[in-house]
Amino acid sequence: MYDICCIGHITLDKVVTTRSVVHMPGGTSFYFSSAIRNMDVKYSMVTALAQKEMYIAEELRANGTEIVVLPSANTLYFENIYSENQDHRTQRVSQLADPFTPEQLSDINARFFHLGPLVADDIPVSVIRELAKKGKVSLDVQGYLRKVENEQVIHIDWPAKKEALQYVHILKANESEMEVLTGTSDVRKGAITLASWGVKEVIITLGSRGSVVYKDQNWYDIPAYIPTTSVVDATGCGDTYMAGYLSQRARNANPQDAGEFAAAMATLKIEGSGPFTGNAEDVTKFLAANHSYTFSLTA
Repeated sequence: MYDICCIGHITLDKVVTTRSVVHMPGGTSFYFSSAIRNMDVKYSMVTALAQKEMYIAEELRANGTEIVVLPSANTLYFENIYSENQDHRTQRVSQLADPFTPEQLSDINARFFHLGPLVADDIPVSVIRELAKKGKVSLDVQGYLRKVENEQVIHIDWPAKKEALQYVHILKANESEMEVLTGTSDVRKGAITLASWGVKEVIITLGSRGSVVYKDQNWYDIPAYIPTTSVVDATGCGDTYMAGYLSQRARNANPQDAGEFAAAMATLKIEGSGPFTGNAEDVTKFLAANHSYTFSLTA
């Protein structure tokens, strides 16, 4: 039995910033897996790749990640273009991978399943429903709000949200995703609405203003920590945050402590290009040194 299993496509990413153009693997499962591999939890991931991209899985295995790789006709290809403000990006998709099915995941068992859909058709509601019978489902909702038309990412609402969210224990959304789902830009009202649809633990990330966790009618305001160096690349920061958060929740940390650990981990990641490669000691040292140096929350 694993503590945490992440399910999602690894992508081929082209990351364009004002400073550089970088080609690299990406996707929730890639960034999440890279960030969590040095944490003290038993972890595995499930992904789907075309045969010619199997080398990406082999590289992750070489670094100690346990992976189940399902066959796919294509590997998902994403282009992420950032402006100077890295809270915002535009995206293009040139090829899609095959969706996951409940049958493919029938032998996978974990206490927490973290789902990282990247486009709307990646992970059907039937998968969420079946996984919820075996463990707590954690979901980064972003992919359900992306539809691909003529290689362009069209932002949509999630038609199956109320059907699906009753099976989701932990939900992570950013401010704009929350507004699309709930119709409100008020973070507290939005979180309460998501909880009313069945989510037990709602996480709303606010970029450089921190994050908010809502659980059992309690609020946890999580600060965002100021990077020690410059902001280099925000790609994968949300995935890194969730890797930190779930690694601590799986070890019974409370939402406040788990959120602060997650926020510190995301800050360390944003200082470099590519995934977070540090360990829990790096994060706790950063927290100890920077606990009083945070952005102010407005939520």
